[in-house]
Parts: sequence; C-alpha cells; structure tokens
Amino acid sequence: MVLLCGGLFVVSAANSDGTDLRPGRYTDLASLVKDEADQYAELRDRVADLNGQVAVLSAAMSDRDVNRYHRAIQRLSDPAGLTPKSGAGISITLSDAPEDVINSTTGDVNPLLVHQQDIQAVVNALWKGGATAVTVAGQRIVTTTGIKCEGNAVQLQGVPYPQPYVIEAVGDPATLSAAIDNDSYVDGYREDADDPDIQVGWDMQYEPVITAPAYDGLRDLNFAQPLTGS
Repeated sequence: MVLLCGGLFVVSAANSDGTDLRPGRYTDLASLVKDEADQYAELRDRVADLNGQVAVLSAAMSDRDVNRYHRAIQRLSDPAGLTPKSGAGISITLSDAPEDVINSTTGDVNPLLVHQQDIQAVVNALWKGGATAVTVAGQRIVTTTGIKCEGNAVQLQGVPYPQPYVIEAVGDPATLSAAIDNDSYVDGYREDADDPDIQVGWDMQYEPVITAPAYDGLRDLNFAQPLTGS
C-alpha cells in the first residue's frame, strides 16, 4: 500500500508539472471582472487602431464612389454617436438599497436592487426628452448598445459595471426633467425610492456641462436571415 501511494504521488507530480491538478474556482470576483475589463480594453484599442488605418486609407483614395460614401459617413457620425458631445443636461444616479435594509428584509429582495429594466427606462425617457447623447457609467449609449444584468453588475458593451449607475444626458435640462417626470415606469421606481421599506437609490441633478465621449465599441451588426423555401 505504501509503495502504491508513493507511485501515485510520483505520477501526480510528473503530470502536474509544478501546477495544481485541481485548481480552485475563481473566488475573487473583483479581480475576475478587472481581468475581463482589461482584455476588453486591449481589444477595443486594437479595433480603434484598425479603424483609424481604414479611415486614413479611405481618405487617401480618389475614387468618386468612395468619396461619396465617406461624406455620407461623416454626416451620420454625429447622430450615430461616433463623435463626442458636450453641453448642459442632467445626471441621474441609481443605486441598490442600503445594505442594512437588504440584510433585514425577509421577503423578495428584487425591489431593493437596480435592474437592467430600471436603467433602460431612464435611458428611454431621456431619449424621449430629446437627449442628444446619453452615457451610462461613462459609456456612450447608441442604438446597438445592450444593457443586461450579470450577477450583481450590469454589463455594457461586454464590460461589467457595479452599482451605483450614473446616467448622464446632454440636452435641455428642463425638457429632460419633464420627460423623466412623465414616465410611468420611472415614477414607480421613484415611489420605491421614497418607500422606507425599499429605499432604492435615486438622485437627479442639473449639470451645466456634460461631456459624452464618442462610442468606441464594436460596430458590426449580427442579424438573422429567413430560410428560403425548398
């Protein structure tokens, strides 16, 4: 038995090559999120570099059709969110209920947490109010931006962001504020914020200057095609 155990130890040591044959699961969520965000940032920088090279090469061409498409792209860059935008506006911060409230609840905790639909409702209300640019956690929101929950964080363009969620919009502050006040879903969220048993976070501020960076994420669109009849 001793010889058998010794043989197993030797085989395990040889196969492991100095590593753990049974590595533990990731327990440091913050480090994992940071690693994923760093990888995304590297890929984003690479994409920006390649897009820059394509733009330079396209501008150097004297083809009539290419120049026409290039001018059309330039006209659409601003409404598509591909250029920075600055101006007056409002900022709204959504946050989970205080930790002591969450820990003391004996029922459903979902009303005490910020969900993707809460963020989407605020963003949609701001668009209805005439916002010319909207950001969430400093990231420019465009028509293809997906907002979805990932555990206790919200994922934007492949990167997870923890609460509190700061939403900023460039536009006429009075009109934006009126759009927020007239939205039924947001109104329900604000009622929960005032409820002492829920207390989800809500804060809205007028801002003299908001700077929304240009969208720098992926621009490719994936879509389905209908099957042709046989």
